[in-house]
Amino acid sequence: MLQKIRSHVATTGAVALLGLASQPAFGQTTEERRERGAAVIRELNKGKTQPNLEAMRQEFPFLAEATEAYALGDAWSRPGLDNRTRQLAAVAAFAAIGETAMMRVHAGCALNIGATEEELKELIYMVTVPAGFPKAIAASQAMSQLFKERSAVNEVENGEARP
Repeated sequence: MLQKIRSHVATTGAVALLGLASQPAFGQTTEERRERGAAVIRELNKGKTQPNLEAMRQEFPFLAEATEAYALGDAWSRPGLDNRTRQLAAVAAFAAIGETAMMRVHAGCALNIGATEEELKELIYMVTVPAGFPKAIAASQAMSQLFKERSAVNEVENGEARP
């Protein structure tokens, strides 16, 4: 198995070095791909920029551009899945690998575009199967905090906050 992986990595590297790799999914410039990624963010984040990405842009501009152009502009923009399904998949994947900070970002976007708290809770329950209870418990704690924060913001926005 390891030999197959090494062979695949070597082949991929050779293809890239020889310039035989295909162009980005939509054959556009990096700027066009980045703009498409920015549009995805606005769609997922109620018309706003994504605070984590904007913070990253300040200190790690290359990483922010790569995230926006590739992860969002190319991969996220592919046909085949709607944004809601992509968000739920991302939440489950990040929860399963223990990346609760990224899970929270995607869970927030999922809620923004119509997923429910109950659906997100079900995802966390499912994480126990492939990833185990410790990761599911960590994810549940991060998710609970996200729910509380969003509830407090909603109360303030709706004038329901108590002094």
